[in-house]
Amino acid sequence: MNVQPSAKSLKGISLLLALLVLFALIVLPLIEIFIQSVYREGKLEWSAPFRTLADSDLLRIMGSTVGLGLCVILGTTLLALPLAWIMVHTPLGRRKWLDIVLLIPFMTPPYIGSMGWILFMQKNGYLEQLVPGLSRFAPSFFSFGGMVAIMSLHLFPFLYLLLRGALERIGGSLEEAAAVMGGSPGYRFRRIIVPLLLSPYGMGAMLIFVKTIAEFGTPATFGRKIGYEVMTSEIHRYVSSWPIDFGKATSLSSLLLTACLLMWYVQSVLNRRFTYSLVGGKGSRRSSLSGRKALPWLGTLFTAALLALSIGIPYFSIIAASTMKLRGAGLSFHNLTLDAYRELLSWGTPGMKALTSSIWLSLAASTCALILGTWFALTIGRSHRASQRTVDLLSLLPNTVPGIVTVVGLILLWNSPWMPIPLYNTYGMVILTYVVLFLPYSVQYVKSAAGQIDPSLMQAGRVHGGGALYLLRRITLPLIAPGMLAGWMMTFTIASRELVGSLLILPPSVQTSATYIFAQFEQGQVSLGMAMAVVSVGLTTVILLMMESLGSGNKRSRI
Repeated sequence: MNVQPSAKSLKGISLLLALLVLFALIVLPLIEIFIQSVYREGKLEWSAPFRTLADSDLLRIMGSTVGLGLCVILGTTLLALPLAWIMVHTPLGRRKWLDIVLLIPFMTPPYIGSMGWILFMQKNGYLEQLVPGLSRFAPSFFSFGGMVAIMSLHLFPFLYLLLRGALERIGGSLEEAAAVMGGSPGYRFRRIIVPLLLSPYGMGAMLIFVKTIAEFGTPATFGRKIGYEVMTSEIHRYVSSWPIDFGKATSLSSLLLTACLLMWYVQSVLNRRFTYSLVGGKGSRRSSLSGRKALPWLGTLFTAALLALSIGIPYFSIIAASTMKLRGAGLSFHNLTLDAYRELLSWGTPGMKALTSSIWLSLAASTCALILGTWFALTIGRSHRASQRTVDLLSLLPNTVPGIVTVVGLILLWNSPWMPIPLYNTYGMVILTYVVLFLPYSVQYVKSAAGQIDPSLMQAGRVHGGGALYLLRRITLPLIAPGMLAGWMMTFTIASRELVGSLLILPPSVQTSATYIFAQFEQGQVSLGMAMAVVSVGLTTVILLMMESLGSGNKRSRI
């Protein structure tokens, strides 16, 4: 009889501590940004952010950033919607290996992909060497349209997964009923498919918009080459180049954050108005309506072209650049060498130091994020109380806030004169930044796994005298272990390639693989930079495969 009150008390304490930790890690840095943006020279000035825009060219840059986000939404839609329809309505969707391959563009760091495109399309680049007749089209690629294309090819898998899942839930019975009543294919698409896709499309479009305006790698590489400035590159310039101006940086950060929150609100309104119940007791099946016989072939050609553009060209350029003796000698068998890899992997070289730093920092950050994410996910539970929903909202907040805004807030907070812990400019600051940026992945994966546990298991354990810690150790943790492993792998993969946070908060003379690639590309040492890209991507892929194999082995042993 004494077990239940103690369990409730323990849960209440855990919930309160989770709220305090999330407030300190995530909310305080954002509050610090707003304070610094309106507090200038010892005075409170609410109009300071707007004066920053009015007194400079920043209003144009804000418009360019929003325009880029909207154009990338359009670009990803043109790629993801046909692909989702092809994978649901043609035999191509039965090839499960395509589901893995189509995730490669999203898992490739955007700055690496943009570097690959630059090498392929630049003057005397690989396109000109392979197909000289097409070289006249290369200069037109270095434009706003080329930047939209690169970012769309990076982000389309995210929208594709949402649209494909929605199309599979719609099933074929609704379309067949409309066809029986005389509805044409265009009418069925306009009156059935489009309304049912609006809610998932709105969610995907919102996240793509946020990821686009928050992206730093592509604007810092391709955008700088074509002279296209965005908010993230301006914020980075104000906090990393002399004279440092945190006032303008925080003003831009607060405006960028406001744009993301407004987009989130629009998406939530769209979600409330266009959400329908599609899953019933009868299940769903694919439509039996037969289209034209040429559609499967057209679908195959579209998918192959999309894979060539999103994976083939960038990775061809990266691997080719990493194995060249002389860039001027071009593509030839006699110009191949592995010298860049030998120099990179020699112990004690700057490249090896950067690689090892990236690995151990990512390991530490992913482990800390796993511990915190598991705690928050179990505290959230099934979100029956307002405090649990608050923990859920705060734990996912970094996913809706541009990464550079979060990093600026962390710098301001942990570099404050009143901060008693001297964490800034240390390795601890790097780990903390990675944890805050990528905590939502661990929370989501663990929460999804914990949500599948039937409450009757816990009730049975309490009936037999099990305490809260015993139930956690013997029931909960073994059942959520796959979700914990997935969250850890995702956090490690992304943290090991993170660029903008690493550029801003790494201690002096310390590099990670991402900053090393960026620096080598900027300094003209393309072979070393691309060799590091191949090694870092390959290493994280091998680690992911090993962890996946370990997880599958554990699952089979339990069975």
